[in-house]
Amino acid sequence: MQVAFFLTPKSATAYLLDSFTLRQALEKMEYHHYSAMPVVDADGRYQYTLLLNDCLRIFKNNPHMTFADAEKIALRDIERRSHMDPVNISATMTDLLDKTLEQNFIPVVDDQGIYIGVVRRRAIIEYCMPLLLDLRGKAMGTPTAQPTT
Repeated sequence: MQVAFFLTPKSATAYLLDSFTLRQALEKMEYHHYSAMPVVDADGRYQYTLLLNDCLRIFKNNPHMTFADAEKIALRDIERRSHMDPVNISATMTDLLDKTLEQNFIPVVDDQGIYIGVVRRRAIIEYCMPLLLDLRGKAMGTPTAQPTT
């Protein structure tokens, strides 16, 4: 199985540009109901994943800051405490599964580091569930369901 099988392409994902302000990022994250989003540069290269917690920490550490002040803060200037490294499109399934244990999605890049999409944990689970249920049925001696005609 290849990473490409699970890939949600860039055109179908939400992401941020590194030229955005904190306010723009927060508004886009809120609109999509995401707590983390990939950040790319003007050339489309994956830079990092911005977590909502990193954004909220700015407000926590600056109690007099207003939402309007967030327009003055560039995404590049936000301190990030965690890192979500991408996988290359040619990565092994083991690499992908290891990251899936820690993250809801894994950014995917090509050989030049260009962001090409994400693999969502959900896609992997949806693929694996029937296989696991079938294995469980075989282990318990339960016949697998046969398609009806």
